[in-house]
Amino acid sequence: MIVIGSRGSQLALWQAHHIAQKLNVETRIEIIKTTGDKIQDVPLSQVGGKGLFTKEIEEALLDGRIDLAVHSLKDMPSELPAGLTLAAIPEREDPRDALIGAPLKEGARVGTSSLRRSVQLMNMHHGLKIEMLRGNVDTRLRKLDEGQYDTIILAAAGLRRLGLEHRIAEYLAVDAMIPAVGQGALAIETRDDNGDAHQLARTLEHKASRIAITAERAFLAVFGGSCQVPIGAHATLDGEMLHLRAFVSEPDGSNPRRGELTGTDPIDLGGSLAMRLK
Repeated sequence: MIVIGSRGSQLALWQAHHIAQKLNVETRIEIIKTTGDKIQDVPLSQVGGKGLFTKEIEEALLDGRIDLAVHSLKDMPSELPAGLTLAAIPEREDPRDALIGAPLKEGARVGTSSLRRSVQLMNMHHGLKIEMLRGNVDTRLRKLDEGQYDTIILAAAGLRRLGLEHRIAEYLAVDAMIPAVGQGALAIETRDDNGDAHQLARTLEHKASRIAITAERAFLAVFGGSCQVPIGAHATLDGEMLHLRAFVSEPDGSNPRRGELTGTDPIDLGGSLAMRLK
């Protein structure tokens, strides 16, 4: 029996069940409430710290209460606790952000809790009213439908996984709205003990997704890897060549910078582009 740790949202549970089916062994899902789940009334950037959606799950892994954790990779800090490893990155879903609701125009009330999205939106369209939006996917869609916002921005991958692709009004191109590091991908975390859960997880590894996301996470690591800095990175692999585009600004949204770089070593590529933009 493999015990899988997961957050309790509809999307997190979909992801956990999806991985459980792929493991093809007897599993049980343990729901763990994280700090990020408990604090719903302030922007994530003001909560501070790293691992808001992973810390309690990682503690359960280290304690042996669970054998394997399934996360949205974009929630993972750039450094993992000692004793844990990112055992597998399955094939990535669509990494783009999606617009749900009315088209973006001057004066539109746009719901998002992401600094990365907010800063890039303001650079794309002047005169938007960016308003805080927290909660799981269902909660965010309900608030939009109630008229609290004209438009909201969510990760396309989550909507597609929940069968809500029909709600998407527009996919935002990655060169216009650079996604969060690892967006669209799942992270399977285990103890770094080469045990049964680790070996099982390794069977779900997707090499091209791992290489691209390694470059993105190397970029993130230079900036400290928290959600207090507006930051995005997206890498694509073409044969042996990696292309990385990235965005970063100051925490208040000032001094936004973008850059692109091509190379073959994901860690060097991410680090080099980060130093250029830093």
